[in-house]
Amino acid sequence: MSENEENEPRGRARLPDGVFVRAVRLSDAEEITNLINLPGYRAGTLRPPYQRIEEVRKYMENPSPGALNLVVTQDGKIVGNGGLNRLSGRRQHVASIGMGVHDDFTGRGFGRILLGAMVDAADDWLDIKRLELTVYTDNDVAIGLYRKFGFEQEGLLKAFGFRSGAYVDAYTMARLRL
Repeated sequence: MSENEENEPRGRARLPDGVFVRAVRLSDAEEITNLINLPGYRAGTLRPPYQRIEEVRKYMENPSPGALNLVVTQDGKIVGNGGLNRLSGRRQHVASIGMGVHDDFTGRGFGRILLGAMVDAADDWLDIKRLELTVYTDNDVAIGLYRKFGFEQEGLLKAFGFRSGAYVDAYTMARLRL
């Protein structure tokens, strides 16, 4: 079995040559820091600007219990990352997800690949019944992608985050595995 086949999410189309999905490594800290500091990437998140490598490395060294942190690479370069965090107790059947794609690589299918890998892990390996997320209401591309994977809008969070000097609203979305 080739390395590409080992990294393909089950039931999904074959990944393009040179594209892989894998777990985050501590050695990725600098490249992930550069990624999350990009203006377009950051605009879709709650992250403040100017994240330091030390902050990112510390977060990577102490992941949440049950977390799955992935990157998608093209020819060895990280072009996107995402995380799935399983909840606990009476919500252990639930996980929240977050993800982003490098500013220079949007619109090329990397978000679909990354989200597909997280959905497959949730469904086929982690027995997650409910995946949930928040997304800014003006992020039409992400909302469209989430809908393609079966996420539905459940609510509106007014003044959810502060971005570029203004409060912005977000949708809560979820996908239930029946």
